[in-house]
Amino acid sequence: MSRILVVEDDTWYRELLVEMLVQDGHQTFEAGDGDEALKRMQEASIELVIIDMLMPNKDGLDTITEMGRLGYGIPVIAMSGGRRSLSAEFNLESARLLGVKAALAKPFSRADLRTAISDVMG
Repeated sequence: MSRILVVEDDTWYRELLVEMLVQDGHQTFEAGDGDEALKRMQEASIELVIIDMLMPNKDGLDTITEMGRLGYGIPVIAMSGGRRSLSAEFNLESARLLGVKAALAKPFSRADLRTAISDVMG
């Protein structure tokens, strides 16, 4: 299975995603924001990044942009629940413009997550 980095500032949601991924046989790595995610990518051979678009410090858009600038070439699945001022759809469309391979609006099902991973990883 795949080596997946989950980037999510909400600890409960991050742990839930990690648990699902581990149950599906993936090796997981965790980060609470974009700065931590970039560190994890230097430390481990990551095959897929699942990243929240709205986080403190370095958000999803900034992190995806930085990944491209650094030439990582790692496929990304973006996720967002939106906020009062920014809808999930706006955040996810912005991510698609940066080359994200799949986008999930929170909340999403385990089946949606599996489909997105399968689509991105082939």
